[in-house]
Amino acid sequence: MSKAVNGAELRCAEKDIIALCAYTRRRHGDEKLDIKKGQRMNKFLRTILIGTLLAAGGAVVWAGAAPDPIIGTWTLNVAKSKFNPGPAPKSQTRTYAQSAQGIAMTFSGVAADGSAISGQSTFNYDGKDYPITGSPDYDTLSLKRVNGSTVKAVLKLSGKVVGSTTRSISAHGKVMTLSTKGTSAKGTPYDFVAVFDKQ
Repeated sequence: MSKAVNGAELRCAEKDIIALCAYTRRRHGDEKLDIKKGQRMNKFLRTILIGTLLAAGGAVVWAGAAPDPIIGTWTLNVAKSKFNPGPAPKSQTRTYAQSAQGIAMTFSGVAADGSAISGQSTFNYDGKDYPITGSPDYDTLSLKRVNGSTVKAVLKLSGKVVGSTTRSISAHGKVMTLSTKGTSAKGTPYDFVAVFDKQ
């Protein structure tokens, strides 16, 4: 795995190159050092330094562009999930994809009564409200990162806060848990823990 090179390591590389130049001069003598050889040596050393800098820059970019662990397709593990009040849906699949506008999420499945369910949203982790379809209990959500594997969302209906969700992903990246508490559009409190397995 690539490793980002910090400033201290770059300074050490520069010192090593300067030391190599000094050693070459002492060995051959400043006044006897062939100009062409010196030019070739300087070009060679500059190439090493530039290569080091480019490698460091590439590592930094790579480290900063780690993919969102949510990206992919997830299926509801009904047996491990809890829905209070029930009953639980028969199935649900969620797909998250990176888009130019942010994270595009779609879901579909079968409700407890056998009816089809589906919805979608595109959002960023900036705390702004983004529209979401597919639920009668909320119509926007706003998300903020807690850390690399945890996100908290605020759910609103007609501009009023009606619930919240904490989304966490396991250390191995294969299990997603959505813990949601709120009040339905009918005024009924609910507490859901939905566990999803990555496909």
